[in-house]
Amino acid sequence: MPIEVRPATAERFGDLEMVLGPKAPEAPACWCLSYRLSSGDLRFKNGTSRRAVMRDLCSEPVPPGVLAYRGDEVVGWCSVSPRSSYRRLVHSRVIPHVDDRPVWSVTCFVVRPGFRRQGVAVELLEGAVAFARDQGATILEGYPADTAGKRLNGAFAYTGTRSLFERVGFAVVANTTSTTGGVPRVVMRRDIE
Repeated sequence: MPIEVRPATAERFGDLEMVLGPKAPEAPACWCLSYRLSSGDLRFKNGTSRRAVMRDLCSEPVPPGVLAYRGDEVVGWCSVSPRSSYRRLVHSRVIPHVDDRPVWSVTCFVVRPGFRRQGVAVELLEGAVAFARDQGATILEGYPADTAGKRLNGAFAYTGTRSLFERVGFAVVANTTSTTGGVPRVVMRRDIE
């Protein structure tokens, strides 16, 4: 069955919660906000607070990312927004700004168990490209792990891999001093005009 990628709107928040939410609502969970919130903001340390922030983001005119569906079942998530909306990315000392051109950024992938290693991440990234283009973006950027063809531990796969981004037409434009799971990350871009 083909994958369809749709914006993570308020109407689809329940689906996003299935992908990102912990089983216990109070449990600490990222909710894909680590780049969006400042590291010192203690208001957003628990799962309930983070859930509320993400719910609000899904209600904005430009949703915070896209969801992948196989039929009616949600199977994955990709965070894609203007780089300027990711506070920690804007001020990062380890992931450089390549230039002053306005870019959109892909920062996270989550594919639900049972659907991994089936091409969902490729579909999510292609959907992120289409979504960003529809929102007026002209450049999309990602910060994947450069695994040199080796398998990345699943706990660190949220960044995506260089080979994933290359399959969708991205090219390396800069190195970073950031790592994930001990693997270096690179800045990759694709023009989407």
